[in-house]
Amino acid sequence: MPSDSDRRLRVGVLGAGQIAQAAHFESCTKAANADLHAICDVADDLRERMVIMHGAEKSYDDYDRMLADPDLDAVIIATADAFHVPASLRALAAGKHVLCEKPMGLTVEECLDLKAAVEKSGKVFQVGHMKRFDAGLQAARAFIGDEMGEMVALKAWYCDSTHRYPMTDAVQPLIVTSANARKPSANPKADLRRYYMLAHGCHLIDTARYLAGDIVSVQARLSERAGIWCWFVDVEFASGALGHLDLTVQVRMDWHEGFQIYGRNGSVLGKTYNPWYYKTSEVEIFREADGATHRVLGADGHFYRRQVEGFARTILDGTPMEGAGIDDGLASVQAMVAIARSVETGRPAALADMTGGV
Repeated sequence: MPSDSDRRLRVGVLGAGQIAQAAHFESCTKAANADLHAICDVADDLRERMVIMHGAEKSYDDYDRMLADPDLDAVIIATADAFHVPASLRALAAGKHVLCEKPMGLTVEECLDLKAAVEKSGKVFQVGHMKRFDAGLQAARAFIGDEMGEMVALKAWYCDSTHRYPMTDAVQPLIVTSANARKPSANPKADLRRYYMLAHGCHLIDTARYLAGDIVSVQARLSERAGIWCWFVDVEFASGALGHLDLTVQVRMDWHEGFQIYGRNGSVLGKTYNPWYYKTSEVEIFREADGATHRVLGADGHFYRRQVEGFARTILDGTPMEGAGIDDGLASVQAMVAIARSVETGRPAALADMTGGV
């Protein structure tokens, strides 16, 4: 664990549901340069239990009152997807920095409105694509940028498993629920095609962009057979590299996630684990120059804590953002919409032309 810093970011978490309990509360309490200053949730029973359990300094049942706290520096938006943009806009208007869970928003238009608000506010806005804090992916990106030279192709896959919940239930804390929790007006899981893309597709898209750069257009096919949703997506990167993405939910096997990258001076092969194991991706970097394969151990695999620390470094020390920024969040939503449109029409879809939602 890194040593504690004298300068610390005071963070308030909005929402005390599953993602906050499994990731964000612990990340703030373990971070070397941040503290869990406050928890805000309308469910009194759930909030007070979390405040006691995680030692938050303050408790709020009203979001605007938390935002009015002069000691609060930043907020983590850990609510249902439908609330991400409205909650982010209110935080920015109150002069707070924002770390917003993925996906950043549900439509291209609301993401553009949020982008304008971020630029006007001058505050740090980061999207919770925590895989960017996986040391294996970071090593791959460094090799691509420094040594690999021209990229020829990227293949990446994200395949959720029918056996995921027995596995994650064994390693996650027991998730506490409340009948008083606030829920979106529509059930997010009523449309599984949309839900799986928003929940999982945004991770696959952001990993592809993190490693290979901007996506210009996509052409996608979708199979819904045997209780399995499978998207195969051909990708055009701005660099000219070819791309292929495989999003499949749920495979009848173990969690299956990874990537292959081919370049002028070497190649990269990556195997990524279920994130709740907090295990760094096994990434093998082959350098043509010495004919040898190299692999980073990445002993610290707490991606969510490392994400909070990176967020705090940007705010406290002015370091360049290590995570996903507002443009990355917008591009992810545009790509998901483009995939949906391509599936509907059978034709390629350019990200720049996208409107509406998934």
